[in-house]
Amino acid sequence: MSVLNPFPVVPFILVLSALCTPPVTAASYNLDPTHSFIEFRTKHLGYSWLYGRFNRVEGHFTWDKSRPQASKINVNVDLASLDSNHAERDKHLRGDEYLDARKYRDVKFVSRRYEGDADSGVVYGTLTLRGVSRELQIPVNRIGEGHDPWGGYRVGFEGKVTLDAFDYGMQYDVGPGGNVIELFLGIEGIKKKKLAPKRR
Repeated sequence: MSVLNPFPVVPFILVLSALCTPPVTAASYNLDPTHSFIEFRTKHLGYSWLYGRFNRVEGHFTWDKSRPQASKINVNVDLASLDSNHAERDKHLRGDEYLDARKYRDVKFVSRRYEGDADSGVVYGTLTLRGVSRELQIPVNRIGEGHDPWGGYRVGFEGKVTLDAFDYGMQYDVGPGGNVIELFLGIEGIKKKKLAPKRR
């Protein structure tokens, strides 16, 4: 009497179990608008630096430090929130000669992919400013992550990228180098809490 060997069945069970296991998805985060910053600087007449920031930033991203390549981010910046610490200058920069914030209310960045590890890498995506969309590469670093005192979980990143205003249709002459805009990015996200299943 022959006895069937049970061991060939084991690999099949393992494969079936893997196929039936749902994939682990990266966690979703909302940008904390009070701890996320987009600052800029550009040359004034070629003699000095003009600094400013945008006061209203919103967006969301996904992040899993064990699978950073699966990360995605979507950011909106309100152009009317530009603040260079001078009301008349802000009005000019928001005007149609420069940002044209009345016609184009915000600037959007949507990522396509991330290359790197959990500590640093490059975000590839599309920036849309004044109706012009261009591909952008943003080197980024993870600052840190962990639980906050209010029961939430946070993660923060920083990055820097340089834009040419001429690429986005801004032709106003502000002197040598005035078309080059350096952006400094500081992003902090709060992990979205999973909703408890509804009782039936």
